[in-house]
Amino acid sequence: MNPSSATPSPQVKAVLVTGAAKRLGQEIALQFARQGWDVALHYGRSEQEAQKTVAHIQSLGVKSAAFQADLADEQALNTLFSSVSQQFTNLHCIVNNASIFEYDRANSNAPFNAKSLQDHMQVNLTAPILLAQLMFGHQKKQLNTSDSIPSVIQLLDQKLINLNPDYLSYTLSKAALATSVEVLAMDFAPYLRVVGLAPGISLPSGDQTDAGFSQAHQMTPLGKSSTPADIAKAAVFLADSNAVTGTTLYVDGGQHLLSSSRDVMFKTN
Repeated sequence: MNPSSATPSPQVKAVLVTGAAKRLGQEIALQFARQGWDVALHYGRSEQEAQKTVAHIQSLGVKSAAFQADLADEQALNTLFSSVSQQFTNLHCIVNNASIFEYDRANSNAPFNAKSLQDHMQVNLTAPILLAQLMFGHQKKQLNTSDSIPSVIQLLDQKLINLNPDYLSYTLSKAALATSVEVLAMDFAPYLRVVGLAPGISLPSGDQTDAGFSQAHQMTPLGKSSTPADIAKAAVFLADSNAVTGTTLYVDGGQHLLSSSRDVMFKTN
């Protein structure tokens, strides 16, 4: 075969995953790496875990580096994106996984207050939108010669379909982020896709026991909710799906189909 007529191999793409030092974000970062993506890993305070994850990703034969940033600080966000885009010139996707998840409820002994709402909004809503905006500006300047359209994936929550009063500030922040998926998808086309990814209960939260988590995890039509691996594989799928934008994929074993007056973690022992 004439070398000049051979199909050029596709450029390796890079992803930035926020909150990727541990838990769900770590699994998302590792799954992208397993599929051949370079991985920029953001962390807040978990430096040791972040460096271990970077080493694991590098052992898979792809490029990786860790970047620290306080997502509540807009200047830190600008610096984060600038540093990542300079080191990973092939940046093709952002997965906004990092979030605050702290309990409050208007009618409880942990009442809703302005600071709680502001904290959740800053990290769970403002930061993902600002990073998406930076990604749009970056991609608009690029000469994209491939057929692959870059993306931003916003981690949401199945409870947006099945509302209950628990975790009020968290719920409000994620509901606003879900609305932004459609709005930004329209605004950033054709340079950037924006997609929502909504997990079910995937890992123990707060003081939930292993037994309580196991019980809660089975409370779905399929008899099990999502695992971190399920969510990670869905994120890679969305990053590779050129025709998907402005919509949300629910990966939760059908958990959102079952109505509940309380958050599922309060319905188990």
